[in-house]
Amino acid sequence: MTDQFSKKAEAWSARFSEPVSDLVKRYTASVFFDKRLALFDIEGSLAHAEMLAAQGIISQQDRAEIERGMAQIRGEIEAGSFEWLLDLEDVHLNIEKRLTELVGDAGKRLHTGRSRNDQVATDIRLYMRAAIDDVLGMLAGLRSALVDLAERHADTILPGFTHLQVAQPITFGHHMLAYVEMFGRDAERMQDARRRVNRLPLGAAALAGTTFPIDRLRVAKTLGFEDVCHNSLDAVSDRDFAIEFTAAASLIMMHISRMSEELILWMSPRVGFIDIADRFCTGSSIMPQKKNPDVPELARGKTGRVYGHLMGLLTLMKGQPLAYNKDNQEDKEPLFDTVDTLIDTLRIFTDMAGGITVKPEAMRAAALQGYATATDLADYLVKKGLPFRDAHEAVARAVRACDIAKCDLSEMPLERLREFSPLIEQDVYAVLTLEGSVAARDHVGGTAPNQVRSAIARVRKQLEG
Repeated sequence: MTDQFSKKAEAWSARFSEPVSDLVKRYTASVFFDKRLALFDIEGSLAHAEMLAAQGIISQQDRAEIERGMAQIRGEIEAGSFEWLLDLEDVHLNIEKRLTELVGDAGKRLHTGRSRNDQVATDIRLYMRAAIDDVLGMLAGLRSALVDLAERHADTILPGFTHLQVAQPITFGHHMLAYVEMFGRDAERMQDARRRVNRLPLGAAALAGTTFPIDRLRVAKTLGFEDVCHNSLDAVSDRDFAIEFTAAASLIMMHISRMSEELILWMSPRVGFIDIADRFCTGSSIMPQKKNPDVPELARGKTGRVYGHLMGLLTLMKGQPLAYNKDNQEDKEPLFDTVDTLIDTLRIFTDMAGGITVKPEAMRAAALQGYATATDLADYLVKKGLPFRDAHEAVARAVRACDIAKCDLSEMPLERLREFSPLIEQDVYAVLTLEGSVAARDHVGGTAPNQVRSAIARVRKQLEG
């Protein structure tokens, strides 16, 4: 009898009267992108074989042969000498064929009690768990780099904006900590998503479970899963965890994109708040003076790429009846690309954060434009007993007068300020300084430098924990 793998590794080959066409082979094959699951496939297979032997479904000799063969296959894959064949369709059949070549019938027994449906679902979850751990490490690294930058500039004055108009003075350190908070929430989301990734589908077989006396909890414990998927239909057809990861990745990229937008604006010569190290920028093919912030610009663009993958996965799943469908082969490329894009972006942004040069003089000069301490003057009048709405009106009239006189509130003579409210005294000038303004926001979450340093200490403790 001809070996089932001699022509093609089609586990269903005896059912068909003619071979699959070359076009269909190329159209349906996934091996050239799902081969990145190979080491996870081996890990899952070894746990499955251990359980089969423990349950008496295969012999301990078969298990030993499977482990020997898988060790050789792992070495070949890591060395880059493993031969991936299109005819074998996917990573699973490629590995199974090679295992059978190496250990014979023991390799053929490995697939007892499982299907490629629960096998691939397990592989993807193992891959996703490792990817999430990498992302969490990258997020911690980026947050640490931003905290270092914030600490160096806890006292550096920067104009805070709303509607891209100067609003109130803040510190650059406080501004950086806003992104630290965003990426902290991202880490929480990833950690939470990991719990739902970390459930074992293996044992669901094709869709209904198996007639063999398997021990799913044993496999789960071996592979480090926290639980098993409790419904066999759902186990093989669920891709919520992939969508949830991509949604969390989209939020991270959205935060990266917001930060990119600010870095691009701040680096513009018209603003000139920062400079980005040359290794993250490029020049122009025609304009020799140009220094373009290509890394943040490209990250801003790659955000749309990740959003597209999220929409693609949602669309992929929306019309599928239970249980497994071939559609699900299309989950891997967007998922893999999301992982690669996200990890590369986080890595390069962590490095780039250490290459940002801050220009305090330009920031301070900008904070002196736009009457950034107007709210402080209103608060001053309220503390003197004036109702806030009346204080707001008085300061608005003072700002209009300054606009006409082309001066800042802090430059207006006391006699002139008192025309807008007799409650104004000499002590008002301490309120109208930039340093006085930021120092006055001295509460948890405020921009006062000592609050910035307290926030930094809190985040460092989180990161160390």
